[in-house]
Amino acid sequence: MSDERTTEGPGGHSGQSFETLAIHAGNTADPLTGAVVPPIYQVSTYKQDGVGGLRGGYEYSRSANPTRTALEENLAALEGGRRGLAFASGLAAEDCLLRTLLSPGDHVIIPNDAYGGTFRLFAKVVSRWGVEFSVADTGDVAAVRAALTEKTKAIWVETPSNPLLGITDIAALATVAQGAGAKLVVDNTFASPYLQQPLALGADVVVHSMTKYMGGHSDVVGGALVVNDPDLAEELAYHQNAMGAVAGPFDAWLVLRGIKTLAVRMDRHSENATRIVEMLKSHPRVTRVLYPGLPEHPGHEIAAKQMKSFGGMVSFQVEGGEEAAVEVCNRARLFTLGESLGGVESLIEHPGRMTHASVAGSALEVPADLIRLSVGIESADDLLADLRQALG
Repeated sequence: MSDERTTEGPGGHSGQSFETLAIHAGNTADPLTGAVVPPIYQVSTYKQDGVGGLRGGYEYSRSANPTRTALEENLAALEGGRRGLAFASGLAAEDCLLRTLLSPGDHVIIPNDAYGGTFRLFAKVVSRWGVEFSVADTGDVAAVRAALTEKTKAIWVETPSNPLLGITDIAALATVAQGAGAKLVVDNTFASPYLQQPLALGADVVVHSMTKYMGGHSDVVGGALVVNDPDLAEELAYHQNAMGAVAGPFDAWLVLRGIKTLAVRMDRHSENATRIVEMLKSHPRVTRVLYPGLPEHPGHEIAAKQMKSFGGMVSFQVEGGEEAAVEVCNRARLFTLGESLGGVESLIEHPGRMTHASVAGSALEVPADLIRLSVGIESADDLLADLRQALG
């Protein structure tokens, strides 16, 4: 794994380091005052210089807003893409993408451990349009090939996955998707563009819940799409405006602020997670640790090849079953019991009863004794002490 991440995509910032792009891409000083932070353009409409005489292309903030434009330019630069689009939530971004890519009768392959909200979107919403989906282990290229049909229009990937930390070989599946005439969609939320850049590996679309590591402070909800294909970018932008679930200016500003420290935060998340994994591996109550940084993880070699480091998400299973796992979650004190992830503070949750309750009884049901950690950037020693007492 390389020590420095640079962006070499077609977004106009080739050669600059990630850390520089995170701070400067899209963040142009205000031309009126020289303010180094782009203003929050909390505005719905814009004065026109005569009918159709738009200033900078702005007419109505659902269609475009300068603060959102700054964020979208930043997103494209960080992922090495041509176009970034910011939405009100990660699921709003997914909804726009699916309505753009799919028509009734089309087929999609989704992971066998997809995020519960994504599964719900497919199972309860998209399926009502006449779109079919099937479940496959996306870490197994042969399994994905076997799931393809003549109607497959997209292969949907999370890597690392939520909550089982599965790893998918993005480059290998990009080849599969291209051969099938399908789009490869990669949810990059767990890794962030600092640790992994799917477009450079052949993916067609990158999806983010910006609520998580991009925002980084548990104070904003947002979603994003990043693409290279200019035609697809135009289609997505059309649907973004037509459907209207856009990021508001204050939310866009908060995400831009969070992104400036993404690199240093992700380094600390990964360092803390590594120390916690070492402790969990030796704890007598822990029966299994799921983390792609472990040499025994089935996706370790692929993760080491396509990621800068292994991230801040850790899942583990405990002896005693579901009730024991719930007890550990309830006993934690420094780890806050809560859903979501990617903030500076550490979170603990029971996926089976919380974030992944929607997949209960399906092929995506998660183990009842599973606990998921979002490891924050606090003192690793304090986090270890809290986990030890919670495990008893």
